[in-house]
Amino acid sequence: MTWRWEYHPDEADVVAGAPLAFVAQVEKKADEIVRAAEALYLDGTTYQGPGERMRTANVEDGIFWYMVIPRDERVYVLRAQAL
Repeated sequence: MTWRWEYHPDEADVVAGAPLAFVAQVEKKADEIVRAAEALYLDGTTYQGPGERMRTANVEDGIFWYMVIPRDERVYVLRAQAL
């Protein structure tokens, strides 16, 4: 597997109607979170520890909520709110 991020359940539910500039900020920050998770969990598929809690990330024009799931090697962006 390869680390990446996804909208969950899908892009339409997470960022529907949000300004394109805000969506770009969310996606850029999600890329950064993926790189950090990949460095922390070198082989996420074999991770046996406790799951991580939902977290938030601030971007210039708002905030978004996400979860890192090491066994899936995924960062799931769950909700986003533009200010």
